[in-house]
Amino acid sequence: MIDLDGRRAAPHGVVARMAAAIYHRGPDEGGELFEPGVHLANRRLSIVGLADGKQPISNEDGSVITVFNGEFFDYPETKAKLEAKGHRFKTHTDTELIPHLWEEYGTDMVDHLTGQYAFCVWDQKTHEFLLVRDRSGICPLHFVTIQHDGSDWLLFCSEMKGLLASGLIEAKTDLTGINHIFTFFGQPGPSTVFQGITTLLAGRYLHLKPGRQKTTEQLKQRIYWQIDYPKEGDEDYGNDKTIDRYEELLVAAVNRRLRADVPVVAYLSGGVDSSLIVAMANKALGRPIPTFTISVKSEGMDEEPEALGVAKALGCEPVVMNCTPDDLRGGYPELIRAAEFPVMDTSCLALMNLAKIVHARGYKVALTGEGPDEWLGGYPWFKLHKGLNTFGNEIGYQLRRAFLRVSGQPRYSDAAIRKAHALVGGHNGWMDVYGLISLSKLRFYSQNLKEQLLSHSAYDDLDLNPAIGSWHPFHRQMYLGGRIMLPGHQLACKGDRIAMHSSVETRYAFLDEELLQFTAGLHPRWKLRGLRNDKYIERKVAERWLPREVAWRRKKMFRAPMESFHQTPAPADHAHGGDRWIEQVLSKESIEKAGYFDYEAVATARAKVNSMWKLPMRTGLEMGLSAITATQLWHHLYISGDLCDLAPVRASHGGTADAA
Repeated sequence: MIDLDGRRAAPHGVVARMAAAIYHRGPDEGGELFEPGVHLANRRLSIVGLADGKQPISNEDGSVITVFNGEFFDYPETKAKLEAKGHRFKTHTDTELIPHLWEEYGTDMVDHLTGQYAFCVWDQKTHEFLLVRDRSGICPLHFVTIQHDGSDWLLFCSEMKGLLASGLIEAKTDLTGINHIFTFFGQPGPSTVFQGITTLLAGRYLHLKPGRQKTTEQLKQRIYWQIDYPKEGDEDYGNDKTIDRYEELLVAAVNRRLRADVPVVAYLSGGVDSSLIVAMANKALGRPIPTFTISVKSEGMDEEPEALGVAKALGCEPVVMNCTPDDLRGGYPELIRAAEFPVMDTSCLALMNLAKIVHARGYKVALTGEGPDEWLGGYPWFKLHKGLNTFGNEIGYQLRRAFLRVSGQPRYSDAAIRKAHALVGGHNGWMDVYGLISLSKLRFYSQNLKEQLLSHSAYDDLDLNPAIGSWHPFHRQMYLGGRIMLPGHQLACKGDRIAMHSSVETRYAFLDEELLQFTAGLHPRWKLRGLRNDKYIERKVAERWLPREVAWRRKKMFRAPMESFHQTPAPADHAHGGDRWIEQVLSKESIEKAGYFDYEAVATARAKVNSMWKLPMRTGLEMGLSAITATQLWHHLYISGDLCDLAPVRASHGGTADAA
């Protein structure tokens, strides 16, 4: 908690409550610092420097202090460079890099950071602060400003529930955030589903100078890194050494992410991404790395056979975690509590339970294979987009519009669609899949929400790189995946929030900074070649490490069955004490009380969805109903507490401060 106007004392107990709300992120130890104008606290998950890494941590004379979440994977190399410049270290933790980097470089320290991180550094001498988030948005950082005791205060935390626990703000819905759920599947930021709470975007920082700058200037998010592609026509076509270089960078990225003072494990699905990470980790360790696999007990969704085949080929003995439809219905409330926003992707619950198994086996760190689908064109909609546009973008566009007309789906106006295309530099594969879920706004929004939200394009909220229009069309869609899908969904409700809910840190070799920048410069033919060969350069490397059938295995969209939400009424679930919450949050009374959706439209869709063929229309309807169920549940848990029998998230509300 930082006084933006000067050096008043923070109110007693506020930051302690915030830290207690995120105890699960760091159960190993805690620490705090209370000085005029600032109160810092940390909960620590001990991974590097186990004995002497308690935070806050300072420089030699105690004048520069930091609290930190994450890992600096180049810690040994950066420490050696700083020591050569005369800096003296007193601990064995990578956290101590921060105060020394600030001393050496000031705000330019952000150019010397490698890893996944969110931190605050405070200089006591100059009374200035720097809040920073990593380049890919792996580690979260949220903030809110309030009026208290005549001053503007900034509160920041790794999770939004910590801000709510302060007792100085009230949980209220931000409809912009709800609109993002029904556009992007997640929360890409900076808006959130809570009024007043803002997400610090990936590759951004805040530079605060209390008492010397206006609050609006201090809250300006400054960009220190964002992915940048060559202008169309200037891409690197590569040569015989291109695959070698990609392999070299990926091996180095895996090796760095094995650095820890605790054992490291890996998630294994049997697909090429996780399998390649496991193979490289085995080589680096000189032994098989422990692996953890999800088995979704539903027809057509189980990855266990593929994962066990890869594990056998690589000499690993995987731990297998089963996930059933009963688990989905019974465990979803815990998922929403952990994620803090409506989660429409049912597979997130399976991943949350996988992290529980990792924790139960005594581990704290897991490698994962996230990233290539976004940066190398691995999703099926990229191929569909390329195929539909074979004879030109306009013909492809008209084919999509014709499909909606013939299938009887609701449609946006041509003007609204063209506006969205203009904002992102033209139509692309993400527009196809986001367009599918966006139809749920037309189907299900209440009249009030339609009036407030439908005239506004959610793409206007994203602060996109203005250079996007100069890039190759393929790279425009890669950029959107990195800006929206990764930080707003994959790294949030499939990554940090659900892993740290069980005190597990997930690490992402495919999101290594050097690897990303190298890949960005390559021509699209190294990413999607033809209509079938996605993630081409990765798969060419994988041929060297894995059986060919694994290296070229087609992507299986990982998700848990959605039907269990949509059966009317939902079946009894005795193992979890009943799933009455589904019917309760979707009742006429609850839907009208929350005010987001049209009850008749929801009831009609629930009644017919399971009788529809497995076509895009049904998938879109299922996704919409899952989003509605999750939104109603989130509203109950975090906002009202009166839509079902479940206990809401307890946070102190009704303090004396007002959100600024």
